[in-house]
Amino acid sequence: MMKKAVIFDLDGTLSDSIHSIKYSGDRTMEKFGYGPFTVEQYKYFVGDGARNLVRRALIAGGDTGLAHFEEAYALYREIFKENCMYRVRPYDGIPELLATLKAQHVKIAVLSNKPHAETVNVIETLYGKDYFDVIEGQKEGLAIKPSPDGVFRILNQLDLRVEDLLYLGDTATDMKTGKSAGAFTVGALWGFRDRAELEEGGADAVIEYPLELLRFT
Repeated sequence: MMKKAVIFDLDGTLSDSIHSIKYSGDRTMEKFGYGPFTVEQYKYFVGDGARNLVRRALIAGGDTGLAHFEEAYALYREIFKENCMYRVRPYDGIPELLATLKAQHVKIAVLSNKPHAETVNVIETLYGKDYFDVIEGQKEGLAIKPSPDGVFRILNQLDLRVEDLLYLGDTATDMKTGKSAGAFTVGALWGFRDRAELEEGGADAVIEYPLELLRFT
């Protein structure tokens, strides 16, 4: 395919970060008498930004009217800012995949619904400063995934077309993001969701291990 760039989701794709999310979420929910929730529950709370994660956790705890939302969201942001690297590590095979792409002169970028400052923190801690060509996290006033806007912002920064791009993520939100941008979109089975969700989301391909992505670049 001779792709010139790969856009990666972060949580569940580049980084195994579920324990940092659970730790921050449980500490937040504890104040309101909710939780703790399981890792599996958090895998379905995540994926659509911190606001939606807090909403889903509150509802799971019994606050169906979201009476505590504003206070809980502010508290979660504060706790997560200090603990976004808690037990976070790269998935097996990801460092090798990234090194191979860079050796092939393929641009690499991150598009995440995690707040931008924490996205940068995780990426630079795990992979080093300036290792990725572009990093885009959630910023106030900008649409989050599944809007394709972030994909287009990255393409503009790289001066590339969508035909040059491969998009990799682990949720239906990611698949919808990539497909709505017109990109070849690959689902990652090592992340938070299963094959059925990825295929229903419109994945062009689904892979079990990171290095399988090289078949499509």
